[in-house]
Amino acid sequence: MSEVEIGKAKSARVGYAFDDVAVIPTRRTRDPEDVSTAWTIDAFKFELPVVAAPMDSAMSPKTAIALGKMGGLGVLDLEGLWTRYEDPSQQLQEIANAKDEDATSVLQRVYSKPIQPELISKRLGEIRDAGVTVAGALSPQRTAEFADIVLGAGVDMFVIRGNTVSAEHVSKQVEPLNLKEFIYKLDVPVIVGGAATYTAALHLMRTGAAGVLVGFGGGAAGATRNVLGIHAPMATAVADVAAARRDYMDESGGRYVHVIADGGLGTSGDVVKAVGCGADAVMLGTMLARAAEAPGAGWHWGSEAVNQKLPRGQRVWVGSHGSLENILVGPASSASGTANLIGALKRSMATTGYSDLKEFQRVDVVLNPYG
Repeated sequence: MSEVEIGKAKSARVGYAFDDVAVIPTRRTRDPEDVSTAWTIDAFKFELPVVAAPMDSAMSPKTAIALGKMGGLGVLDLEGLWTRYEDPSQQLQEIANAKDEDATSVLQRVYSKPIQPELISKRLGEIRDAGVTVAGALSPQRTAEFADIVLGAGVDMFVIRGNTVSAEHVSKQVEPLNLKEFIYKLDVPVIVGGAATYTAALHLMRTGAAGVLVGFGGGAAGATRNVLGIHAPMATAVADVAAARRDYMDESGGRYVHVIADGGLGTSGDVVKAVGCGADAVMLGTMLARAAEAPGAGWHWGSEAVNQKLPRGQRVWVGSHGSLENILVGPASSASGTANLIGALKRSMATTGYSDLKEFQRVDVVLNPYG
């Protein structure tokens, strides 16, 4: 990777966002109906390469079930409103009605209520009773505290998601989570992230994770770049982590760790380019928050926005672009790229001549198609 000189004492890598690249056709094309978007992680097979971001504005137990029945994976935020309130309808309404200048303080107040362990079990039970894959997410800081409750509730997949998750967290204040030891003790697959570099991802893969989240999530609602100065150009990040997956396969004797793009995904074209750069699936927040059924009622926010000391996100208006079904599998009523995401992915795969997701990861990519 080329570097540029920032100054005599500092050089920087050149990184590319999804907007900087495009996939290009090959000599062969296919019928879109002959293309498969199915993928498998551990023992679980999904027809759609879509993992819901654990964000209250997009995922409730009801929408997680709906996504699961459509062939995706719904992930519930186990530190969110549904594990703090028996019925969070009033709190969701407060967030939706808040003035822009008051939105962050309203979020902080609403999320200050303690997490109720019994509600964790109840919400996961609701999803399990619906007959779909059960997945819940905790931050690294809360994982050890609530892991036994989550596992006891019958979760199928465990997601550990933070702005940045490392395999070697150091703390003089509290006993840090030993990720490798924690994953080793579990009987369920663990998806962990975010990571944005080859080295960070390789270390996470060595902990035994079944999947690695690439990026820092919360693209539309996040303010990590403004607050912390941290940002990951997603095309480069996904390609780097895909390289770590390849090298880890050689190192481990064939163990495949799934790469899931998390962030920077605003349109179906971004989903296409994420897979083209090496992702097995995408984690969607903003796109799912646009569904008519989404709990946020057109508003979108992430867990970063509710931090009591240093909010790193904000409530943003994303509107409604149709039902969850419209957004994922169509039909679309406009060419905005915000509906029929899977139809667009299949069409791109067919146009470039590929029949499944792993094949499509090898698609040719062109840089800076508009500049």
